[in-house]
Amino acid sequence: MSKTAFERYAPFIQEYIYRKNWKDLREVQVEACSAILDTDDHVIIASGTASGKTEAAFFPVLTKLHENPAKSIGVIYISPLKALINDQFERLNGLLEESHIPVWPWHGDIPQSIKKRALKERQGVLQITPESLESMLMRHPGDAARLFSDLRFVVIDEIHVLMGTDRGLQVLCLLSRLVKLARCNPRRIGLSATLSDYESAMRFIAGGTERKVQIVGLRMHERTISLCVESFEIPDDPAKAGETMQKCNKFIYENSHNKKCLIFTNSRHEAESVIANMKEIALRKHDRDVFYVHHGSVSGALREETEMALRESDGPIVAAATVTLELGIDIGDLDRIIQIGSPYTCSSFVQRLGRSGRRTGKSQMMFVNLEHRNSGVNVFNCLPWNLLTTIAVIQLYLEERWIEPFVLRAKPYSLLAHQTLSVLMSHGELSPPELVRNVLTLPPFRHTITQEEYRDLLQYMLANDYLERMETGAIILGLKGERLANYYSFYAVFQDTQEYRVLSERGAVGTLDYLPAVGDVFVLAGYTWKAEAVDEERKTVYVVPERNKKIPQWTGSKGDVHTRVIQRIRQALIEEKQYPYLQPQAVDLLERSRDLARKSGILERRIIPYGEQSFLLCPWVGTKVMRTMAALFSCGLKDPLEIKSVRNDNYYIEITSKLSADEFFSRLRTIHIDPDDPDLFLKNEEAPQFDKYDFLVPQPLLRKSFLYNRMDLPGALEVIEQLV
Repeated sequence: MSKTAFERYAPFIQEYIYRKNWKDLREVQVEACSAILDTDDHVIIASGTASGKTEAAFFPVLTKLHENPAKSIGVIYISPLKALINDQFERLNGLLEESHIPVWPWHGDIPQSIKKRALKERQGVLQITPESLESMLMRHPGDAARLFSDLRFVVIDEIHVLMGTDRGLQVLCLLSRLVKLARCNPRRIGLSATLSDYESAMRFIAGGTERKVQIVGLRMHERTISLCVESFEIPDDPAKAGETMQKCNKFIYENSHNKKCLIFTNSRHEAESVIANMKEIALRKHDRDVFYVHHGSVSGALREETEMALRESDGPIVAAATVTLELGIDIGDLDRIIQIGSPYTCSSFVQRLGRSGRRTGKSQMMFVNLEHRNSGVNVFNCLPWNLLTTIAVIQLYLEERWIEPFVLRAKPYSLLAHQTLSVLMSHGELSPPELVRNVLTLPPFRHTITQEEYRDLLQYMLANDYLERMETGAIILGLKGERLANYYSFYAVFQDTQEYRVLSERGAVGTLDYLPAVGDVFVLAGYTWKAEAVDEERKTVYVVPERNKKIPQWTGSKGDVHTRVIQRIRQALIEEKQYPYLQPQAVDLLERSRDLARKSGILERRIIPYGEQSFLLCPWVGTKVMRTMAALFSCGLKDPLEIKSVRNDNYYIEITSKLSADEFFSRLRTIHIDPDDPDLFLKNEEAPQFDKYDFLVPQPLLRKSFLYNRMDLPGALEVIEQLV
C-alpha cells in the first residue's frame, strides 16, 4: 500500500503539521510531494495566493535533505524582495526548529557575523536576493564554490515578477555560473500565484539545463470573489472638483477605517496622498489613526512596522501600498482590498485580489476610479479610461482566466555588458576565447547574441576603458570598469534612481527621488513633513512634522496596457451587458460612455477625420503597438507620407499630413517596411538608453535593442496592413 504525502514527509514536518492543527494537506501540496520526491525534474508550483505553495515546495525538499544530508548548503531560496526573505525566514525557522537544519538569511541588511557563521557551517537553507548572489559570485567565488558544492535545490519565489525582465535573466546567468563554479547540479522549483503563459515559465525555469519541467497546482479550487467598482467624475470647475474629491475620500474612508484593509495604488505619490487624506478625516472625526503607508521609499523599519501591524492586529488597520505588498509577504487575514485607479494588468489584479480572504475563502476587492470630465471635441478624451480598463481586466480574468503572457528580451545588451564585467571581476583575467565561452554560453545570450555583436560590444568597452587588454592578450577590467564594479549598486541590473535620505528627530523616515528646497512641504510614510535643512553632499534631508498644510490630492498614473485589455475595453463599449459589480455612479458613467462611443463611430471606424489635414488612427491595440506605430510615422515614414506632426495618446494617434487621408493610405500601400531597419523607427544617430548599463553599449547595438525590445513590430505591421 502506497504511503500518503503526509506519511512520506520527515518526522519533524509531520510534527509541525500536528502543531498547526492542519486537518489535511492541500491538493497542491500532495501533487508537489509526488513531483519532487518521485522524479528528478524541475517543478513549477502554480497556485493561488495563500494556497500553501511555500510548504508544497519545502516539505518534500526538506524531507530529501533530512534523509540524505548535503555536504554543503542544500537549498537556495531566491526572492525578489528582502522583506519576503525576512518573512519566509520566520516561517522556515518555525518549521525547522526540531530538524537540526539551519536557515541562513543573506542580503544587504544581514549582519556579517551571521554570514560568517553560514560560511563556516555550510549546511541547511540559504535565503538570498539575486543582487547578493551576484556579489558573492563576483567577489568571493572561492567561498561560493565551497558553500554550494553539494547544492540540491534552488527555490525561486514569485517567478512571474522575474520573468520577462533583465533581473530574471540575471538569475539565469547566476545559476548557470554557480553550477559551473561549484560543480553542482541542483533542481529548480519555481513558485507563482499568477501564471498563464506556462510554456514561457517552463523555458525560464529550465534555462540552461537539460531537465524536464513539471507544473503542479493547476487544478486548485478557487475562492469566491466579491467585487465592487465605483467611479467619481472630476469636473473642470475647481470648487466642484474639490467637493468630488472630498466625496471620494469619504467613500474610501467609510469602506476601510473599521476593517483590516489593504489599499493598493499605482504610484508612491498616490499611496502617500490617500493615507494623508484618511488621517485627516480620522482626526476630524476623532477616530483612531489606524493608517499606514508601505512602499519602496519608506524606511525599512517603518515598512516592517506596517507589516507587523497588519500581521498581528486583531482590530481595524489600513495600509496603502504599491507592489511592495503585492507579493507573498505574510500580512495575515485581510477583510478587504481597495484598488485606487485601475490595475493595468490582469496579473497585478489577480495578485492583489489574492491578498484577501485567506481565512474565509472569499476575496473582497473594491475599485475606486477617478475620471476627469473632459469637454473637448475628441471623443477619446471624454471616455472614462480608468473605469473601462478596470472592467476589461476583471472580465478577462472572470471569463477566460487570461493573464498577460511574458515576453523575453530578444537582445539584452545591457545585461550582457554587466555580466561581462561581473565574470571578469570573478576570474581576474580571461583570454578573449575564454571570455566568449564564459559569457556567451549563459542562457540569456546563447541563442540571442551573435559573436559579431559581442565583439562589437567588447571593442566599445575596450575603447572606453571599461576593459583593458594585457600584453599577453588577456582581458581584464579597465580603470572605469573596476570603479564601476566596485559600486554597491553594481550588483543590481534594474535602473536605480537618485535617492535622498529623509531624517526626522525620531530617525529615518524614508527616501525621496528629488532634492527639496528648505521650507518645502511633502508627504512621506503617511505624514506631512517640512524640509528644515538640506545636505546635498550627503544626500540627506532633515525634516520636522508639518501640520495645517494642504494635502496633495492623489491622481492617476499610466502604465503599459496589453492589446487584449484594449480589445476587451472596446467590447465593453459595444455590448449591452450589465456587470453586477458596478455601483450606481459607475453604471451611469458606463452607459453614457457606450452611448457616446456608438454615436461617434469610433467602434467601427479605424480612421476618423479630425480638423483640416488631420485624422485619428483608432486601431484598438495595446500601448506597445501604438508606440511602435507612432515611432514609424514620426521617423521612417514621415517624409514619404508628408507628415507634419504625430501625437500618440496611447488610445489613438493623431496625424497631421499634407496629404488627404485617402492619399495618405494609398501611398502607404506602396511603401516597403523593413522591420529590421532601425532608421524607420529612430532619427539619425539617435540611440535611446533605457536600461541601466546601456552606456556600455555601442550606438548600433543600442538602436537594434530599441527595435527588438521596445517596439512591437509584428503588431504594428499587422495594424498597418489592416488600415491599407
